[in-house]
Amino acid sequence: MNRPYLGFGLGLRKEHYDSVLEDRPAVDWFEILSENYMVKGGKPLHYLDRIRQEYPMVMHGVSLSIGSTDPLNRTYLKDLKALINRVQPEWISDHLCWTGVGGHNFHDLLPMPYTRDIVLHVADRVQQVQDYLGRRILLENLSSYVSFLDSEMSEWEFVSEVAKTADCLLLLDVNNVYVSSINHGFEPMEYICGLPPDRIWQIHLAGHTTNASGSIMIDTHDMPIRDEVLELYSQTCDLLGPVSSMIERDDNIPPLAELMEELQKLREIGASSWGTDA
Repeated sequence: MNRPYLGFGLGLRKEHYDSVLEDRPAVDWFEILSENYMVKGGKPLHYLDRIRQEYPMVMHGVSLSIGSTDPLNRTYLKDLKALINRVQPEWISDHLCWTGVGGHNFHDLLPMPYTRDIVLHVADRVQQVQDYLGRRILLENLSSYVSFLDSEMSEWEFVSEVAKTADCLLLLDVNNVYVSSINHGFEPMEYICGLPPDRIWQIHLAGHTTNASGSIMIDTHDMPIRDEVLELYSQTCDLLGPVSSMIERDDNIPPLAELMEELQKLREIGASSWGTDA
């Protein structure tokens, strides 16, 4: 597989719509949250169509629930395919998780035991989705706060087996790897080195925090990327070579100019690793 490379991007948020159109910031691409635009009309689609004329886009979802035992939501897939046809994204992604069961959506990204049976279950559902959409999808690793006694393999082995069995691609969230490594006591680069590099087409970076007692690290997307995650990203860049990388910010959203300064740090790390211009 020839991995496409888009450069350095940001998650498109409504707070920045006007700034993007007025200032034309030097962002290489934007990622949109699919569910925000799976609507009949209104301002989100108005801005989406205008910004799409100026920048490449990818789509990222939170409701595919690929690990659930419920049947795949065909209405959701129909709406997702319609948005794909509208946006013509470079690729689409969702999370390696489940978000609901029994017809109830819990609005959270929930983990699964890492077993061979679940690999086969998830891979079958991924293949159905890919057949329906007519393209491969990327699956993202979660931040993890619990483990399962039934697990038969490490998380990175599980992610790798799903990707290979389903013939899908991966979105590597470096911050999630770091958060989970602290919560579960593993070496984060062992995780990243354990993934199939040719299937990693995108990288997420974000901020995190800890709970009140300081016992659990939480992926919150509400602050700048921490230095320890930037260091892990640097090591990841050395390992993988150029991978399209972006910043997620979903709360305490700062002015666009502040995110552009943070994005420059990623460019400088990439330039140092890959010998390119920052």
